[in-house]
Amino acid sequence: MTDTYLMESIWIAQDMLIKKVLIANRGEIAVRIVRACAEMGIKSVAIYAEPDRHALHVKKADEAYNIGPDSIAGYLNVHRIVNLAVATGCDALHPGYGFLSENPDLAAACERRGIKFIGPNADVIQRMGDKTEARRAMIQAGVPVTPGTEDNLASLDEAIQLADEIGYPVMLKATSGGGGRGIRRCDSKAELEKNFERVISEATKAFGSADVFMEKCVVNPKHIEVQILADSHGNAVSLFERDCSVQRRHQKLIEIAPSPQLSEAQRKEICDYAVKAAKIVNYENAGTVEFLLDQNGDFYFMEMNTRLQVEHCVTEEITGIDIVQAQIRIAAGEKLNFEQKDIERRGYAMEFRINAEDPKNDFLPSFGRITRYFAPGGPGIRTDSAIYSGYRIPPYYDSMCVKLTVWALTWEEVLRRSERALQDISVFGVKTTIPYQLEIIKTEEFKKGIIDTGFVEAHPELINYSTRRPPRELAAVIAAAVAAHLRT
Repeated sequence: MTDTYLMESIWIAQDMLIKKVLIANRGEIAVRIVRACAEMGIKSVAIYAEPDRHALHVKKADEAYNIGPDSIAGYLNVHRIVNLAVATGCDALHPGYGFLSENPDLAAACERRGIKFIGPNADVIQRMGDKTEARRAMIQAGVPVTPGTEDNLASLDEAIQLADEIGYPVMLKATSGGGGRGIRRCDSKAELEKNFERVISEATKAFGSADVFMEKCVVNPKHIEVQILADSHGNAVSLFERDCSVQRRHQKLIEIAPSPQLSEAQRKEICDYAVKAAKIVNYENAGTVEFLLDQNGDFYFMEMNTRLQVEHCVTEEITGIDIVQAQIRIAAGEKLNFEQKDIERRGYAMEFRINAEDPKNDFLPSFGRITRYFAPGGPGIRTDSAIYSGYRIPPYYDSMCVKLTVWALTWEEVLRRSERALQDISVFGVKTTIPYQLEIIKTEEFKKGIIDTGFVEAHPELINYSTRRPPRELAAVIAAAVAAHLRT
């Protein structure tokens, strides 16, 4: 571990070619990038739509510019964003995650205008964004893929014929999809007929492409992904794996690094696959290779995310490597200052995506004003958020409001510390997933590290948690009520 941190300090000591970065995003990831830039002596430029005028990333950045009144359109306007980067004297642009982060047009526009895109080039983004093309690349690299179609489906009749050959259940997936959208499981011909047009419609609306393909459904797999870093000098390494098996409707709720479910032999196998995947497509910058692990212990490539992941924090905690700073240095043309053998992991880290949602009401978003927010503290506790007391969560964006990351030396310690941290954090004014996540980590299966993607569906009773409020919360509610009464 000491060696890894030493390498970080050597890397930071070098002269940085990038001096100013435009952050083409919002929320907690924009704040995260601002902080990384500040530690590197780099100026940061934030953008914001009118609903985000009082957002934390706007307050934290060195400069901030309004990109229009529309809540979404400004964050998706490639030419306006790149023009702003040029006009403000930026050397580079960081896309964060979501929005345009995996849009090849943004990477290409940056290249045309002489702006360093902090991510892979447009060709790689395009290639890996096409799930059928990504499958072909993985087959070429010797990375196992799930049985499925070689090309996009031309018709429902073709889908039915191929499903009969593959065997049900099957998964219909948007070729340009991601983030859990444009995916439907079909357990029969009837379900395939019902879902085919629906997936095409979802794919067209979400990704601007009607292309879909089919894969054999791996029932209740473990979802394991590997963080990779690759520079422009042909070097690629893995930063070990993350276990993202606890999810609801393909949306992750809790991420763990390293996975408590893998043997050392499996860990080496999957990390080697990820590096092969990066090298076969000449990948550059940070990326994530996602796999499914079936009940027989076999890995299957699922997709490659050509961007920073929400859950990168857990990898940083166990390796000591700042992935965002590494992204910036790679974009500046620097060579990785370490090899695979130099990277060590220490302890366990767990990330909780705390969303402004009501688990008891089918996870309905709970947007509104944060009346009070108290972040947890103590050893091994990290929070990445864009909320603060008095902040109003707008209804136009993702409902995630806090990422709580917990680190400890052992699995037992990280479980105990996570329970304490979830009890310690307080968000008033909106409903959150905190009490539900607290119930998850108390289950015997989770404590034993035995989890798969069917975990949430297998435990519907976890929604029946008590709504009894602790004394400190009752005191806060009473104080707010008294204050409101005095104002009237």
